Amino acid sequence: MSEKYETKAVTHGAEGVAHGAEACAAKAVRLDAADELAKSRELFALPDGVVYLDGNSLGALPRAVPGRLQDVAAREWGELLIRSWDESGWWTAPERIGDLISPIVGAAPGQIVVGDSTSVNIFKALVAAVRLAGNDRDEILVDATTFPTDGYLAESAARMTGRTLRPVRPEEVRDALGPRTAAVLLNHVDYRSGRLYDLPGLTAAVHEAGALAVWDLCHSAGALPVGLDEHSVDLAVGCTYKYLNGGPGSPAYLYVAARHQARFDSPLPGWTGHANPFGMTPEFTPADGATRGRVGTPDILSMLALETALGVWEGVGIDSVRAKSLALTDFFVECVRAYVPAGRVELVTPSAHVERGSQIALRCDDAGDVMRALIARGVVGDFRHPDVLRFGFTPLYVGFGDVERAARVLAEVL
Repeated sequence: MSEKYETKAVTHGAEGVAHGAEACAAKAVRLDAADELAKSRELFALPDGVVYLDGNSLGALPRAVPGRLQDVAAREWGELLIRSWDESGWWTAPERIGDLISPIVGAAPGQIVVGDSTSVNIFKALVAAVRLAGNDRDEILVDATTFPTDGYLAESAARMTGRTLRPVRPEEVRDALGPRTAAVLLNHVDYRSGRLYDLPGLTAAVHEAGALAVWDLCHSAGALPVGLDEHSVDLAVGCTYKYLNGGPGSPAYLYVAARHQARFDSPLPGWTGHANPFGMTPEFTPADGATRGRVGTPDILSMLALETALGVWEGVGIDSVRAKSLALTDFFVECVRAYVPAGRVELVTPSAHVERGSQIALRCDDAGDVMRALIARGVVGDFRHPDVLRFGFTPLYVGFGDVERAARVLAEVL
């Protein structure tokens, strides 16, 4: 991590709180002055007076998006009409935008297709992984602490493929793997706590057992390096409305490693994934490459909004984003320790960088009321039942002054 982002813990004591508050305010100024990503904030339309720490649920609006949507609606749709499928490149948008996402998650071009929701893509990926594994493997492992939808879909995929579903905690995966394991569905970052799991190590363990690894990247893509190709991930899925800022309900994406594409057998063989989609033949012949992961007609308005939103990544390296992410989260914890009375909140997110995503979760008994009070005072995070305050740090538009203010207001509310 860059030295300009170095942070240290602030201790409590009779004089420690006042001194720590003064130190945090001064440090925020220094860190913001040295922030090489600070200029990216200008690319987003953020409300005045608001500290937005909920980008891990919905990313902020990139300034270029409204104008692009106006052009798509008025000219491409309004004037060119159906010609835009060819003349404006609508038809090839899923693959083209997939290639824009590829460097953010560490994938070579031609392995990501954009479309459908995260849920639909999880179902496609998990069923396809089971089919790739072969008939002699009859068990699917799923993260027992996963976002509920992942679990629902894993259960449905198990029913459809005649496999047994076995929920296990991520730390139990290595011991649970065996000759029966067909596929494993895991989250890269836990949505509640912000815990980052060992994608390289767990993927290697899954492969050693002869199974396939399917990763949900919703809370990691755009916040930290993923390295899909480097770590030989088989299949991965992610949303685009969090750290990728694609907008509410923007289409998700599906990664199919090049080595699996020829045998990727989607349980949803839609017409746009056909080798000859306009041939209208009754038999399904899958297209080459990740394109066979397409299903229905692309949702053009939201897809092109996403394409424009991804422009904020031009010239931005994911390693720089990760360095700032860790610095922001470190600094938030430091400021909370400086401002908030000891014992009033409990840190849920791991302190170790190798186990931390880009959010900080704090536990307190009255978390729901606290978050409502924070939002009323212009600090927007979110609440997870029953007692978790969740703060997401998006390095492209969150600054260190935002962090200091958020911690200070949190202390005042508490």
